[in-house]
Amino acid sequence: MKQVILCDIRSHYNVGAIFRTCDAAGVAKVWLAGVTPSPKDRFGRVVPEIHKTALGAEESIPSEVTTDVVATIAKLQAAGSTVVAIEQAPNSISLTNFVVPADVVYVLGSETKGLPPEILAAVDRVVEIPMLGIKESLNVSVACGIVLYH
Repeated sequence: MKQVILCDIRSHYNVGAIFRTCDAAGVAKVWLAGVTPSPKDRFGRVVPEIHKTALGAEESIPSEVTTDVVATIAKLQAAGSTVVAIEQAPNSISLTNFVVPADVVYVLGSETKGLPPEILAAVDRVVEIPMLGIKESLNVSVACGIVLYH
């Protein structure tokens, strides 16, 4: 089983694209944390920017808002999931060397700041996507697609 935690993703369009990719890749649930927007606003209305890029996938993939990512990670670990941060960090391993566990939760962070240290300390593994060009990072929705299909 695959799940995804989105932590402080600012772009509604990235969130929608991630929901669409999660649907295609068979993700069971998407967790929304921090400033990450939900597919519906606080009044229950569809958020048009998310719907535009998700093309309805935000309705087929269960999602839940969490106010405490570290506690959510601990809960998922206690249930048997391996929680994996997708981040460039000193203790990261290359995606090419990562063997995907049967029950995995991927944590993706802010487009500009990545994941904070307390989340990196809470996860089981930190995995990074090798960057072979001159750019140091990928768009978060693209990175999500790469790891979900690895």
